[in-house]
Amino acid sequence: MNILILGSGGREHTFAHQIAKSEMCNNLYVAPGNAGTEAIATNLPINVTDFKAIEETVLENKIAMVVVGPEDPLVKGIANYFSSSEALKNVMLIGPSERGALLEGSKERAKEFMAMYKIPTAAYESFTKESLDAGKKFLETLQPPYVLKADGLAAGKGVLILENLDEAKNELETMLSGKFGEASKTVVIEEFLDGIELSVFVLTDGKNYKILPTAKDYKRIGEGDKGLNTGGMGAVSPVPFADDSFMQKIEDRIVKPTVEGLQKENIDYKGFVFIGLIKVNNNPYVIEYNVRMGDPETEVVLPRIETDLVALLQATHQQKLDSIDLKIDSRAATTVMVVSGGYPETYEKGKEIKGTETIEDSLVFHAGTKSENGKLLTNGGRVIAITSLDENYKQALKKSYQNIEKLSFDKMYYRTDIGFDLD
Repeated sequence: MNILILGSGGREHTFAHQIAKSEMCNNLYVAPGNAGTEAIATNLPINVTDFKAIEETVLENKIAMVVVGPEDPLVKGIANYFSSSEALKNVMLIGPSERGALLEGSKERAKEFMAMYKIPTAAYESFTKESLDAGKKFLETLQPPYVLKADGLAAGKGVLILENLDEAKNELETMLSGKFGEASKTVVIEEFLDGIELSVFVLTDGKNYKILPTAKDYKRIGEGDKGLNTGGMGAVSPVPFADDSFMQKIEDRIVKPTVEGLQKENIDYKGFVFIGLIKVNNNPYVIEYNVRMGDPETEVVLPRIETDLVALLQATHQQKLDSIDLKIDSRAATTVMVVSGGYPETYEKGKEIKGTETIEDSLVFHAGTKSENGKLLTNGGRVIAITSLDENYKQALKKSYQNIEKLSFDKMYYRTDIGFDLD
């Protein structure tokens, strides 16, 4: 079949890498893609939220399956666009409906869903500009640090964790006054949970589900998880502290009630659920839902899946996931993200990248790259992810770091301590 992947990052290159290996895939397209996807697929210069252009491309290229990478088109209703179109309704779109995507598109909706289905999460309240005073009073009932979350999508920047009460009250006012635009018209304030975080990925057809490998990513720009939040500086899979008994708690208390909740509400959900969790006193709590795979977690999760990914996705769309045997590579996978100097703030693009062809025994996933006049150039903040597999995460990390030393571009930066907190 012909398959289209929407997106341009490391996540989408990883999807392309796995899908290109499948005997079920004839022609592979990525929109808009990057220099990495260009080597194994046909890149198409289409915006991921231009549904009309996507429709024309799907029909023109006889696309049978569309895999949606980022959250934006899902929250904006691409699944509904396909299902309501006579010409597109038989195309297999991997991603939830607009109602399903609200689990990521609205923090308030996600919290209400968790409360409804008794899924463990932090205590919370939601506030608008009209209830600002009540929000400030609620902050006074909490212990620091204070967690403020913009309700809508804010490009990963809408969560603030503050130690000072006055600062938290001021930030609440600023957010409700439009700091994050429409995204912070409502702000969720929740209690701070102290523990260690991990991500659990679930593939569901809305009825059945498969729990994919766990991962832990590292969001801060600086060593020791200090400094500004980024889109992710590296990841490890599996998570060593998530043993069988802890995973059973996650399945029983979180995964099952989540899928059952989607069913009870008649939500059309055929795709990935990314559950951001925190382990507190050996119990799992949900921090957030995402309705797609994470980045850079995809770069360590998908390479460990031995089952044909296209077969898995087809079974998801056909609601036959229970008939598929999910096989996972027992080795650990790690990825380290190489970024542009200055990221996540101001950085320059167009720096020539050298050394990718010398990398051995690791996977190279492009994130922010482009090819121009025969040269590979930086084209984003996060540039390249180097993923390695080995018997344990320490060996895999050693391999990733050895290969990163073969890469070079002006002001190149990466963290040297991915996995530092797993011992």
